[in-house]
Amino acid sequence: MSNIYLGYHFTITPKESGSEILIAELGEKAFESFIETDLGIVAYIQKDLCTTDVLNDIHILSSLEFTITHTVEEIAPVNWNEEWEKNFEPIDVDGNCHVRAPFHPKTAAEFDIVIEPKMSFGTGHHETTHMMIQHLLETDVTGMKTLDMGCGTAILAILAEMKGAKPIDAIDIDNWCYLNSVENAERNNCHEITVYEGEAAMLKGKNYDLIIANINRNILLYDMQTYVDCLNKGGILLLSGFYNEDIPFIDASCTEKGLTYVKKFERNNWVSLKYVN
Repeated sequence: MSNIYLGYHFTITPKESGSEILIAELGEKAFESFIETDLGIVAYIQKDLCTTDVLNDIHILSSLEFTITHTVEEIAPVNWNEEWEKNFEPIDVDGNCHVRAPFHPKTAAEFDIVIEPKMSFGTGHHETTHMMIQHLLETDVTGMKTLDMGCGTAILAILAEMKGAKPIDAIDIDNWCYLNSVENAERNNCHEITVYEGEAAMLKGKNYDLIIANINRNILLYDMQTYVDCLNKGGILLLSGFYNEDIPFIDASCTEKGLTYVKKFERNNWVSLKYVN
């Protein structure tokens, strides 16, 4: 398989809500990574995996609520590790937690997490990760059976174990995320994390004291009942991956299912909410 990628440059109106939905739909295809632009997003896919009908059943493209256009460019072979070294910046949360790549120097932070997020561009939703870490830092998770849903690189699952949570399930629908999460759990000497490749349907019959879900508004709303069904009485639900204007939709879904709002963090219009059962 070649290392040649195609970049799909999407212009989206309205941008914020449209970008979320489009990323969610493209993520179910062979698109591997996304970056936000002033006009929308760029989605990247290996040329060998891209078919002429790759966008045919992307529903948002035919929605009357959005205006979306795109162009495609071919990208020369790239050394992705070098790209990460240029673009990945460590995350320092309140001086207590440092999330870094192996090429970053170790700091004196109490929780030092080392990840190597391969095959991607930039740091992703830096704000949402930061806020979810803030929630975890101020929460006593000792002995809590934990779910990290949409785990990505497993940053949050790793921090949860470092703070005493156990056992921990980390789940992501994307095969790259699954493999990368396994690597990162091993890299941080985690023994309580089990990584699965799958979606919310695999949660049937499971129960947790703490559920962490940093995904996006539409997937959260779609799977909210599943999360609530899995959450033990007195359990904690941490949510992020959406904007301030999405709060009424998220809150309505949570409260109608019996959850109680506790706290919000906000960074650059991204938000993270905490609920208890």
